Amino acid sequence: MTFRERIMNTVAGKPSDQLPFIPRLDLWYKANVLGGTLPDKYKNASLMEIVDGLDVGYHCLLPDFSRLEYENADADIGLGVYHLDVNCYETVFHNVEKTVERDGKGTVRTTYRTPKGNITTTCVLDQKMVASGITLWVIKEHAIKSEDDWEAIAYIFENAEILPRYDRLEQFQQFVGERAEAVAYAHTQACAMHLLIKDLMPLDEFCYAMYDDNEALEQLGARIEPYMTQLFDVVSKAPSRLVFSGGNFDVATTAPSIYRPYILPQVKIRADKCHAMGKYLICHTDGENNGLMPELMESGFDIADSICPAPMTQLDLSDYLREFRGKKTIWGAIPSIVMLENSMDDKTFYRYIDDLFTKLGDGRGVILSIADTTPPDAKFERIELIARLAKEFGPVK
Repeated sequence: MTFRERIMNTVAGKPSDQLPFIPRLDLWYKANVLGGTLPDKYKNASLMEIVDGLDVGYHCLLPDFSRLEYENADADIGLGVYHLDVNCYETVFHNVEKTVERDGKGTVRTTYRTPKGNITTTCVLDQKMVASGITLWVIKEHAIKSEDDWEAIAYIFENAEILPRYDRLEQFQQFVGERAEAVAYAHTQACAMHLLIKDLMPLDEFCYAMYDDNEALEQLGARIEPYMTQLFDVVSKAPSRLVFSGGNFDVATTAPSIYRPYILPQVKIRADKCHAMGKYLICHTDGENNGLMPELMESGFDIADSICPAPMTQLDLSDYLREFRGKKTIWGAIPSIVMLENSMDDKTFYRYIDDLFTKLGDGRGVILSIADTTPPDAKFERIELIARLAKEFGPVK
C-alpha cells in the first residue's frame, strides 16, 4: 500500500498494511537548512528526499505559509488572510483602498480605507523568527481596536470574494504523488467568531465585548460569517477527500462558553457538508483539550489533527483513544518535546515510546505524527526510530 492509501484507509476505518507515520517536517527542515544543521547524510537533500529516505508519508495538512502568491501578498495577514500560491482558492477584496508600509525588518503595516472608516493592522515576521523555521506572522496591531471599527471590518468582509483555484491543488497532488492525500485547506479559524478571537481582535477584548454587548458582537460575527461560509464552500468542492477547516482549539482560548455557542455549530455544519460529498473534515486540535472533550465529540469532524497528549498537556494518549477510537481519527499522538534531548534524555525517551506503542493497542484509528510539529532541534535518530517502529508494528486490522 502507499501512504496515501494508508491515510485514507485509516480515516475510513479500513485495514492497513502498517501503522502510518506522517511527521510534519517542513519547519524542522527550513530551520536546519538555514542553520546548516541537516543530518550529514541529508546535507544537500530536499525535504521530499528526506521523506523518501525515512520511508514516511508527506505531511501536507497545513500549507506552507511562507509561499506567498505575489508581492505584498502578506499585506492581509492581519485580517487572517494568507495569499499563498498553494491555496486552492483566491481571496479578492472589492471596494477597498489599501496602503502597505514596511520597515525593512520584517514588519508590514496595512491600512484599509472604506466608506465606513479606516482599519489598520501591523504584522511581524523577522529574520530571527524565520531562522527558527517560523512561517506564521505575529499580529502586533489588531484590526479591531474598539467598537468604532466594527462597521468597517464588516464592510471589508462583506466585499470579499473567494475564487476557486483547484489547479493548484491538482498540481500539488502531482508533486506529492502517493506519499499523501493533498489536503484542501480552508482556514485555521473555524468560523467568523473564531476569526474575531484569533485574528481580528485581542482575546481579552473579545471577552469584554462578549459580556458588555454580546448581541452586537454576535451581529458582527453574523455579518462576517458569509465570507467564512463562502470560503469553506469553495474549498470543500476542491479535488480532495480531506478538507481542513478550524483549529488551535484550547480550553483556555476557546473555552466551552465560547466553543459551544459559536464554534461547535459551524464546525458541525461544515462536517455535514463534507459527509454529504463523501469527504472528511479535519480540525487542528493541538491545544489543551481537557475540559473541551464533550464539545469536540459533538462537533462532527472526522480527523483530530495534531493531538498532543501528556506530558505537554493534561490528557494522556489513552484518554484520547478511549474517547475517539471508532469515532474520530487521531493524527499526531507524539508530543514534540519528546524529540528534544534537553527535554527528555534517551532512556526516558525510549521508555516513553515503548509505552506509547503499547497504548496504541491494535493501532486502529491512529495516524502517527509529531504534534504540533517537529521542532528544529529534534534528535534525528528519534525520528528514524519511530519510522522503523511504525513499519514493524504490523498490519492494522
